[in-house]
Amino acid sequence: MRKIQTAALLFLTLLAGCSTVPPSVAPPLVCAPCPACAVCPAPEPTPIPVTPPAFSRTLQPAVWSDLPGWATDDVAAAWPAFLLSCRGVASKPNGPGWKRVCDLARAADGTPGHDPRRFFEQHLQPYAIASGDGATNGMVTGYYEPLLRGSRSRAKGFEQPVRGVPDDLLTIDLSAVFPELKGKRVRGRLEGNRVLPYWSRAEITARGERLPSKTLLYVDDAVELFFLQVQGSGRVRLADGSVVRLNYADQNGHPYQSIGRELVERGELKLEAASMQGIQAWARANPSRLDNLLNTNPSYVFFREVPNSQDGPIGALGVPLTAERSIAIDPRSVPLGSPVFLATTRPNSGIAMNRLVMAQDTGGAIKGAVRADFFWGFGKEAGELAGRMKQSGRMWVLLPPELAPN
Repeated sequence: MRKIQTAALLFLTLLAGCSTVPPSVAPPLVCAPCPACAVCPAPEPTPIPVTPPAFSRTLQPAVWSDLPGWATDDVAAAWPAFLLSCRGVASKPNGPGWKRVCDLARAADGTPGHDPRRFFEQHLQPYAIASGDGATNGMVTGYYEPLLRGSRSRAKGFEQPVRGVPDDLLTIDLSAVFPELKGKRVRGRLEGNRVLPYWSRAEITARGERLPSKTLLYVDDAVELFFLQVQGSGRVRLADGSVVRLNYADQNGHPYQSIGRELVERGELKLEAASMQGIQAWARANPSRLDNLLNTNPSYVFFREVPNSQDGPIGALGVPLTAERSIAIDPRSVPLGSPVFLATTRPNSGIAMNRLVMAQDTGGAIKGAVRADFFWGFGKEAGELAGRMKQSGRMWVLLPPELAPN
């Protein structure tokens, strides 16, 4: 697979007329003769450059009193998640901008009198997140880690395959050819010397065992498998009582399309009933039409098996998610790993839910600046809350001075 990816990338590179020039090598530091000093003075350390955030156009300076409920939220409950974010941002482009604050956080952790709220107020600055048109209100949905029933082998009642990443799936970094497309990647497959879009959901389903991917497990319910792909991670209980942990591995490159919206547009569900629970009820009542509905969403998610633990699933930041303190965001607008203060309401209610959370995940359906997916945790109760959540909300990102937007 890597050879195919390399060949495809070289083909695109040659097509674009690109060449690689080795970087120049800086001359060594030489101490000039000086009779007055016996030792050459050490050079001044070169400061680590911090890349200005590309998302600064969506951020507006704010003060702490702008954040509704900041003074009453249990900020200490978000502190462990913040330390996990510090671990995750170290390898990110803006990691150097977080180093000072994260070093201070680790030093302060567990010390007598440590006050997380005061720490954030002293070392970070809030910025209101706004969309391109200046709107500060957006949509907040919920997600969770589901539990499915499954089998290692195909058997009666367990016939829905959970697939690993196919061997022929290409992931091409376009910035290797076109630097202005930094962060843009496409997925596809080779057919002869052509790179074509990868198979859609309907095509993957039709190809069945001809798809060159390992089947990790078989589960008992097609609609539950669909929602496992929407959530991006989950657990599967086998007949012997053991539990297998699954995490997002890759995706076929097709855009996510909401099947709830499809049912509303068909007139088969009212808008207020287009929740996860409403879709599940429709699926139980219309089993013969389910495949057709699922295939209206061409996106398809592939999984990998990960060690089982009591931690939350691993998000896009590479650290475990924390129930009710982690969110998924659009990283083009909100820096992955940053603390975010979220002001919204509980699912299907007007009860305020204002709390500090960490932007530790992303999702195919999470697009736009003022947009968040709130992680409720694991299991049935978390699923009930996540499935009914579609609220209005506002967001403030907390940044250190090193990452202050221009």
